[in-house]
Amino acid sequence: MINSALLVRQLGADDRDAYFQLRLRGLKAHPESFGQSYEEAVARGAARHDAILQGTRAAEGDFLLGAYESANAPLIGVVGLLRNQSDKERHKASVVGMYVAPEAAGRGVGRALLNELLARAAQVEGLRQIQLMVGSRNEAARKLYESLGFRKYGCEVDALNVGGVFHDADLMARFM
Repeated sequence: MINSALLVRQLGADDRDAYFQLRLRGLKAHPESFGQSYEEAVARGAARHDAILQGTRAAEGDFLLGAYESANAPLIGVVGLLRNQSDKERHKASVVGMYVAPEAAGRGVGRALLNELLARAAQVEGLRQIQLMVGSRNEAARKLYESLGFRKYGCEVDALNVGGVFHDADLMARFM
């Protein structure tokens, strides 16, 4: 059920601390879902995200989105899009850093974030394909992605090593 008051918007420089704190929550709670570890994120710091938060490349397909219950409420979900930079792969971009706070789970926040991401991606000149990786055991996320038109095209075996435990990742794509 989607909360009609839900606000999804592009994150900017003023959102850095809230974004970074929510990202750290996700990395700590679900280490098998992200390529970056909590420790790596802390070591690199919030400034690592400054360039994308400036928004100067949003029209080209590099942006972060945030979800809020309302205009003055705390950040409850995030997702990003990063466009491939090489000439031969600029028609592709990747969904990155998808996370919804547990207190907001099951309320349509993830769907709202992805719907906005896909709407913005559709406006990016030359972008034809959106890719993502999702943990093979993350059934809820995979079903959400499939409901929005993503299709599995492969599986990376042992994609992530989290404390000596290996996790496979499904590779999914959606054509614009």
